[in-house]
Amino acid sequence: MSPLTGEPNEAEGVLNPASGRTPDGRLHLLPRLVAEGNVSRVGLAEVTIENGVPTGVERRGVVLAPDAGWERGKNNAGVEDPRTTWIPALGQYVMSYVAYGPLGPKPALAVSKNLTDWHRLGPIQFTYQHDLDTDLNLFPNKDVVHFPEPVPGPDGTPCYAMLHRPMWDLGWFRPGEGIHLPAGLEDERPGIWISYVPVAEAERDITALTRPRDHKLVALSAYEWEALKIGAGPAPIRVEEGWLLIHHGVSGSIEDPFQQNQRVSYAAGAMILDAADPSRVLARTAKPLMAPETEEERSGTVPNVVFPTAIEEIDGVRYVFYGMADAHIGVARLDRDGETGRGVVQGQSA
Repeated sequence: MSPLTGEPNEAEGVLNPASGRTPDGRLHLLPRLVAEGNVSRVGLAEVTIENGVPTGVERRGVVLAPDAGWERGKNNAGVEDPRTTWIPALGQYVMSYVAYGPLGPKPALAVSKNLTDWHRLGPIQFTYQHDLDTDLNLFPNKDVVHFPEPVPGPDGTPCYAMLHRPMWDLGWFRPGEGIHLPAGLEDERPGIWISYVPVAEAERDITALTRPRDHKLVALSAYEWEALKIGAGPAPIRVEEGWLLIHHGVSGSIEDPFQQNQRVSYAAGAMILDAADPSRVLARTAKPLMAPETEEERSGTVPNVVFPTAIEEIDGVRYVFYGMADAHIGVARLDRDGETGRGVVQGQSA
């Protein structure tokens, strides 16, 4: 998917889509559409499938715009980078997205039964946790994804869990304020965290999903290709070994994380999280599964970016949809190596 000429909502790119199926079973993407001035909306686009392979899209309009006050700042506005998870126990999709408001990027949630009509639950309000000696609500946060089924919480209670990525440098908004790390954390690089909401609470009141608790670090950067930071990609997928999480890693240098032109490279890797304790990483890729190679991945609003945000199965094959240099959307086929169990990207198309 590429920006449509003459479409003002796509003047600065289409990228980083969520995905899902409408009640009639048709596969759709929910792309981030970027208008002039870096104002983002969430669109809906039906995926064209030829011989079992996704080859293009048919646009179906906009399903979420920055209409709420907390989604609009004076210097930016937007509902950005949606991720969707169908949660059967709730009977609906949960969309996490970045609300770019007056204090920068903050995570928010919306829900839908049909992909077209979305109901905002509101910004995520992380419950205060004394042992961290900090308030997670102070910090910009992105890359929120939900597990599709309940998982054991820290005390064994069935919970809906979400992965997310706080960023600790408050100097971006208040010059001189600098980095504030939670108690016990010495590495300032943004990493993947997990938080939980008990199933019983969410089933009584779905807005409980916006009030997660029991925050715990899952993973930090470990390899050169992800030296700056890591973040979750699509919602985790249940596999025999546990939970498969496709994640992105960033290398290079970032002077201002909210400027579009960066000297960075975004690549995609994978982790296996423990089914009995999804805060525990059982294995991860030392090398990326996919790195920027094509012209669309190497040249764009932010050059050298592959940013996976959705996985869908078509005729028994898994396809990963991803942002290309913050300008286009690509798709890659994810195969499993039968001998080693490794994930292998076999092909891609823009």
